[in-house]
Amino acid sequence: MHEESPILSAVKRERVGSRYCKRLRENGRLPAVVYGHKEEPVSIDLDAKDAVTHISKGEKVFELELEGNKQYVLLKDLGYDYLGTNIIHADFARVDLNERVKTHAHLKLIGDAPGLKNAGAVLMHPLTELELECQVTNLPDQIEVDISALELGESVTASDVKLPKSTMVLLSDPNAIVAQIVMAGGTDAASSDEEGSVDAGAEPTVITEKKEDE
Repeated sequence: MHEESPILSAVKRERVGSRYCKRLRENGRLPAVVYGHKEEPVSIDLDAKDAVTHISKGEKVFELELEGNKQYVLLKDLGYDYLGTNIIHADFARVDLNERVKTHAHLKLIGDAPGLKNAGAVLMHPLTELELECQVTNLPDQIEVDISALELGESVTASDVKLPKSTMVLLSDPNAIVAQIVMAGGTDAASSDEEGSVDAGAEPTVITEKKEDE
C-alpha cells in the first residue's frame, strides 16, 4: 500500500494562530500539524485542494515531503468549519510502515436479507464502524458485511464480521450489534399477526444511526 500512498508537499508555517490560519485558507492552503515518534510537533500547511481530494477518497496514509525530507504520516484527525462541511485543519502522526495502529473502518452492508420480505420488517444498523488494530499498510477504507442470509429476528454482531486480514484485531465490543432484522414497533412476527398491527402492504425500511459531524 505504501507504494501507492499519495504524496503531499508541505511547508512549515511561519506563524500560528486563528487569524494567520484564516489567511492561509483564503489563499488555498490547509493548516496542519505533524507529530509523534518522539519528535517535536511541526506546524505545516498544504495545498488544500490536493489534500482534501485525497482525504475525501478515504486515503489515510501519506508520503509527506517537507523541506527536502520524506516521511510517512497517518491522518489522525480533521477539523471542520462551523457548518461541519469544509475541512479547515488536519492532524498527522509520523508512522513506521511496519508498526501497528488503531483505526476505525466504515461498515457497508451488502446483499438482500430474506428477513426483509416479511411485511413490517425493519433492518436496524446501529453500529456503522469498527475499531481495529492493524498494520499501517493494511488500513481498510471500509469493510463489507454480507447480510444475504439474515432472517427475521436474527442479528450480526461485531465478532461475526470477517476482517480483511487475519492479522487485524477487533477492538470494538464483540457483542455490539451491526445489523438486525426486527418487526416495526419492536414486536415479533407472531405477535404482529395475532394483533393485526402490521400493514400487509408495508415496505421494509432501513434505519441507520446518524453520525454527528466532528
